[in-house]
Amino acid sequence: MSKQLLRCGTSIGANSIESRNAQSRSDFLSKLSIALKEADETRYWLDLLHATYYLDDDSFKSIDSDCNEIICILTSIIKRLKQHNKSIA
Repeated sequence: MSKQLLRCGTSIGANSIESRNAQSRSDFLSKLSIALKEADETRYWLDLLHATYYLDDDSFKSIDSDCNEIICILTSIIKRLKQHNKSIA
């Protein structure tokens, strides 16, 4: 489980960084959408690790809070990009 958490957790940052070099606005949106999916998966693994007592309450609350903040930020960016794309079309 911890390896899955490491994989998806680091993928959030990798896809976010990769979005800086996107070839188009839709490519940028795609990479951030992948980062959001990875953040959701990270939250799943955090919940599972907490439920199986691999993470104590304090550690879980801290990491989960950070993960939720990342999800909120990515969701906000993606929604604004989609709204902007609709207004252009």
